[in-house]
Amino acid sequence: MLHSGPLFTHLFSHAWIDFRGIRDAFMREKRSDYFENTRQAIAIQREYAARNPRACVGYGRDFWGITAGEGPYNLGTLPDLRQRRYLGYMARGVPFGPDDGTIAPWAMLACLPFDAEAALRGTRQLLEHHPQICPEDKFLSGFNPTAAVDGDPWVSQGWVGLDQGLLVMMIENHRSDLIWRLMRGSPPLRRGLRLRSHLHRSSRRLRLSGVRRAAPGAARQRSRDLTRRPARCDV
Repeated sequence: MLHSGPLFTHLFSHAWIDFRGIRDAFMREKRSDYFENTRQAIAIQREYAARNPRACVGYGRDFWGITAGEGPYNLGTLPDLRQRRYLGYMARGVPFGPDDGTIAPWAMLACLPFDAEAALRGTRQLLEHHPQICPEDKFLSGFNPTAAVDGDPWVSQGWVGLDQGLLVMMIENHRSDLIWRLMRGSPPLRRGLRLRSHLHRSSRRLRLSGVRRAAPGAARQRSRDLTRRPARCDV
Protein backbone atom coordinates (compact mmCIF):
# COMPACT_ATOMS: atom_id res chain seq x y z
CA MET A 1 0.00 0.00 0.00
CA LEU A 2 1.07 3.58 -0.71
CA HIS A 3 0.10 5.31 2.54
CA SER A 4 -0.19 8.90 3.68
CA GLY A 5 -1.56 9.81 7.10
CA PRO A 6 -4.13 12.57 6.36
CA LEU A 7 -7.26 11.12 4.77
CA PHE A 8 -7.69 13.96 2.27
CA THR A 9 -4.55 12.86 0.39
CA HIS A 10 -6.36 9.65 -0.54
CA LEU A 11 -9.51 11.45 -1.71
CA PHE A 12 -9.04 14.65 -3.69
CA SER A 13 -7.67 13.26 -6.96
CA HIS A 14 -10.45 10.66 -6.94
CA ALA A 15 -13.08 13.39 -7.10
CA TRP A 16 -12.06 13.87 -10.74
CA ILE A 17 -10.72 10.50 -11.89
CA ASP A 18 -12.12 7.02 -11.45
CA PHE A 19 -8.91 5.13 -10.73
CA ARG A 20 -10.48 1.67 -10.75
CA GLY A 21 -8.35 -0.45 -13.06
CA ILE A 22 -5.88 2.39 -13.78
CA ARG A 23 -2.42 1.32 -12.69
CA ASP A 24 1.06 2.78 -12.99
CA ALA A 25 4.23 0.72 -12.57
CA PHE A 26 4.07 0.83 -8.77
CA MET A 27 0.49 -0.40 -8.61
CA ARG A 28 1.11 -3.07 -11.24
CA GLU A 29 3.87 -4.46 -9.03
CA LYS A 30 1.44 -4.48 -6.08
CA ARG A 31 -1.39 -5.95 -8.19
CA SER A 32 -3.62 -3.13 -7.03
CA ASP A 33 -4.81 0.33 -8.10
CA TYR A 34 -5.27 3.68 -6.39
CA PHE A 35 -9.00 3.13 -5.82
CA GLU A 36 -8.24 0.01 -3.78
CA ASN A 37 -5.38 1.90 -2.12
CA THR A 38 -7.88 4.45 -0.80
CA ARG A 39 -10.16 1.67 0.44
CA GLN A 40 -7.23 0.37 2.48
CA ALA A 41 -6.48 3.88 3.81
CA ILE A 42 -10.09 4.09 5.05
CA ALA A 43 -9.71 0.70 6.73
CA ILE A 44 -6.59 1.98 8.51
CA GLN A 45 -8.49 5.06 9.72
CA ARG A 46 -11.26 2.90 11.16
CA GLU A 47 -8.87 0.42 12.77
CA TYR A 48 -6.83 3.23 14.32
CA ALA A 49 -9.98 4.87 15.70
CA ALA A 50 -11.14 1.51 17.11
CA ARG A 51 -7.81 0.94 18.88
CA ASN A 52 -7.73 4.61 19.95
CA PRO A 53 -4.12 4.66 21.23
CA ARG A 54 -4.40 8.25 22.51
CA ALA A 55 -7.71 7.63 24.32
CA CYS A 56 -9.56 10.33 22.39
CA VAL A 57 -13.21 10.81 23.31
CA GLY A 58 -15.65 9.36 20.79
CA TYR A 59 -13.16 7.48 18.62
CA GLY A 60 -14.36 4.16 17.27
CA ARG A 61 -14.94 2.18 14.11
CA ASP A 62 -17.84 4.53 13.28
CA PHE A 63 -16.14 7.75 14.39
CA TRP A 64 -13.14 8.63 12.21
CA GLY A 65 -12.06 11.10 9.54
CA ILE A 66 -8.65 12.28 10.75
CA THR A 67 -7.31 14.69 8.16
CA ALA A 68 -6.56 18.35 7.46
CA GLY A 69 -8.81 20.91 9.09
CA GLU A 70 -9.28 23.44 11.84
CA GLY A 71 -8.57 22.50 15.46
CA PRO A 72 -8.88 23.92 18.98
CA TYR A 73 -5.57 25.78 18.98
CA ASN A 74 -6.95 28.43 21.33
CA LEU A 75 -7.22 25.83 24.12
CA GLY A 76 -3.46 25.28 24.24
CA THR A 77 -2.70 22.42 26.63
CA LEU A 78 -5.50 21.18 28.86
CA PRO A 79 -4.69 19.53 32.20
CA ASP A 80 -5.81 15.96 31.44
CA LEU A 81 -3.81 12.79 32.11
CA ARG A 82 -1.99 13.00 28.77
CA GLN A 83 -1.25 16.73 28.80
CA ARG A 84 -2.58 17.05 25.25
CA ARG A 85 -1.47 19.96 23.14
CA TYR A 86 -4.25 21.05 20.81
CA LEU A 87 -3.40 22.22 17.33
CA GLY A 88 -4.91 24.75 14.93
CA TYR A 89 -5.31 24.16 11.22
CA MET A 90 -3.24 21.05 10.69
CA ALA A 91 -2.93 18.01 8.40
CA ARG A 92 -3.74 15.40 11.06
CA GLY A 93 -3.13 11.77 10.16
CA VAL A 94 -2.92 8.16 11.27
CA PRO A 95 -1.29 6.08 12.52
CA PHE A 96 1.73 8.31 13.19
CA GLY A 97 -0.05 11.59 13.89
CA PRO A 98 -0.42 14.32 14.59
CA ASP A 99 -3.66 13.46 16.36
CA ASP A 100 -5.23 15.63 19.05
CA GLY A 101 -8.72 14.11 18.89
CA THR A 102 -9.97 16.36 16.07
CA ILE A 103 -11.89 14.91 13.13
CA ALA A 104 -13.25 16.56 9.99
CA PRO A 105 -17.02 15.96 10.08
CA TRP A 106 -17.29 15.89 6.26
CA ALA A 107 -14.58 13.27 5.77
CA MET A 108 -16.55 10.09 6.44
CA LEU A 109 -19.29 11.00 3.95
CA ALA A 110 -16.68 11.90 1.33
CA CYS A 111 -15.64 8.22 1.38
CA LEU A 112 -18.99 7.09 -0.09
CA PRO A 113 -17.57 5.73 -3.37
CA PHE A 114 -15.06 3.54 -1.53
CA ASP A 115 -17.01 2.16 1.44
CA ALA A 116 -20.61 3.34 1.38
CA GLU A 117 -21.70 1.32 4.41
CA ALA A 118 -18.95 2.69 6.66
CA ALA A 119 -19.39 6.23 5.34
CA LEU A 120 -23.15 6.32 5.92
CA ARG A 121 -23.13 4.55 9.26
CA GLY A 122 -20.45 6.83 10.68
CA THR A 123 -22.02 10.01 9.32
CA ARG A 124 -25.49 9.11 10.59
CA GLN A 125 -24.14 8.34 14.03
CA LEU A 126 -22.21 11.61 14.11
CA LEU A 127 -25.25 13.65 13.10
CA GLU A 128 -27.49 11.83 15.56
CA HIS A 129 -25.27 12.54 18.55
CA HIS A 130 -23.73 15.86 17.45
CA PRO A 131 -26.10 17.73 15.10
CA GLN A 132 -24.20 20.97 15.75
CA ILE A 133 -21.47 19.85 13.32
CA CYS A 134 -23.74 20.50 10.31
CA PRO A 135 -25.50 23.87 10.62
CA GLU A 136 -27.16 25.28 7.49
CA ASP A 137 -26.61 21.93 5.71
CA LYS A 138 -22.83 22.45 5.63
CA PHE A 139 -20.35 20.35 7.59
CA LEU A 140 -18.00 22.40 9.76
CA SER A 141 -14.26 22.06 9.30
CA GLY A 142 -13.36 20.49 12.65
CA PHE A 143 -14.89 18.76 15.65
CA ASN A 144 -13.19 17.62 18.84
CA PRO A 145 -15.17 16.05 21.72
CA THR A 146 -11.93 15.43 23.64
CA ALA A 147 -11.36 19.19 23.88
CA ALA A 148 -14.59 19.79 25.80
CA VAL A 149 -15.08 22.99 27.76
CA ASP A 150 -17.83 22.88 30.40
CA GLY A 151 -18.99 19.62 28.87
CA ASP A 152 -19.41 20.97 25.34
CA PRO A 153 -17.20 19.51 22.59
CA TRP A 154 -15.09 21.97 20.63
CA VAL A 155 -16.56 22.83 17.22
CA SER A 156 -14.94 25.03 14.59
CA GLN A 157 -16.79 28.18 13.63
CA GLY A 158 -16.31 28.01 9.87
CA TRP A 159 -16.49 25.98 6.71
CA VAL A 160 -13.84 25.34 4.06
CA GLY A 161 -15.12 25.60 0.50
CA LEU A 162 -12.62 23.03 -0.74
CA ASP A 163 -14.07 20.43 1.62
CA GLN A 164 -17.66 21.21 0.62
CA GLY A 165 -16.79 20.90 -3.06
CA LEU A 166 -15.06 17.56 -2.59
CA LEU A 167 -18.03 16.24 -0.63
CA VAL A 168 -20.56 17.23 -3.32
CA MET A 169 -18.42 15.63 -6.05
CA MET A 170 -17.95 12.39 -4.12
CA ILE A 171 -21.67 12.09 -3.40
CA GLU A 172 -22.45 12.55 -7.10
CA ASN A 173 -19.77 10.10 -8.19
CA HIS A 174 -21.25 7.53 -5.84
CA ARG A 175 -24.78 8.29 -7.05
CA SER A 176 -24.28 8.52 -10.81
CA ASP A 177 -20.55 8.51 -11.79
CA LEU A 178 -21.22 11.94 -13.33
CA ILE A 179 -17.83 13.62 -12.85
CA TRP A 180 -15.97 10.39 -13.55
CA ARG A 181 -17.90 9.88 -16.81
CA LEU A 182 -17.22 13.44 -17.94
CA MET A 183 -13.50 13.13 -17.22
CA ARG A 184 -13.25 9.78 -19.02
CA GLY A 185 -14.24 11.63 -22.17
CA SER A 186 -11.44 14.21 -21.82
CA PRO A 187 -8.70 13.60 -24.46
CA PRO A 188 -6.05 15.69 -22.61
CA LEU A 189 -6.65 13.70 -19.41
CA ARG A 190 -6.38 10.37 -21.23
CA ARG A 191 -3.17 11.46 -22.97
CA GLY A 192 -1.71 12.65 -19.66
CA LEU A 193 -2.40 9.35 -17.93
CA ARG A 194 -0.85 7.39 -20.79
CA LEU A 195 2.21 9.66 -20.83
CA ARG A 196 2.71 9.40 -17.08
CA SER A 197 2.56 5.62 -17.20
CA HIS A 198 5.15 5.48 -20.00
CA LEU A 199 7.56 7.88 -18.24
CA HIS A 200 7.22 5.90 -14.99
CA ARG A 201 8.15 2.66 -16.77
CA SER A 202 11.04 4.29 -18.65
CA SER A 203 12.50 5.75 -15.45
CA ARG A 204 12.33 2.38 -13.72
CA ARG A 205 14.11 0.64 -16.63
CA LEU A 206 16.93 3.19 -16.39
CA ARG A 207 17.35 2.59 -12.65
CA LEU A 208 17.40 -1.17 -13.04
CA SER A 209 19.95 -1.09 -15.86
CA GLY A 210 22.25 1.38 -14.12
CA VAL A 211 22.12 3.81 -17.07
CA ARG A 212 22.55 7.46 -16.22
CA ARG A 213 19.64 9.77 -16.73
CA ALA A 214 19.76 12.02 -19.77
CA ALA A 215 20.67 15.69 -19.43
CA PRO A 216 17.74 18.00 -18.58
CA GLY A 217 17.54 19.38 -22.13
CA ALA A 218 17.36 15.91 -23.61
CA ALA A 219 14.68 14.93 -21.11
CA ARG A 220 12.56 17.91 -22.13
CA GLN A 221 12.97 17.04 -25.82
CA ARG A 222 12.00 13.43 -25.08
CA SER A 223 8.89 14.63 -23.20
CA ARG A 224 7.88 16.75 -26.22
CA ASP A 225 8.33 13.75 -28.49
CA LEU A 226 6.15 11.59 -26.21
CA THR A 227 3.48 14.27 -26.15
CA ARG A 228 3.31 14.20 -29.93
CA ARG A 229 3.27 10.40 -30.05
CA PRO A 230 1.52 8.99 -26.93
CA ALA A 231 2.70 5.49 -26.11
CA ARG A 232 0.42 2.53 -25.59
CA CYS A 233 0.16 1.44 -21.99
CA ASP A 234 -2.15 -0.12 -19.44
CA VAL A 235 -3.78 3.19 -18.55
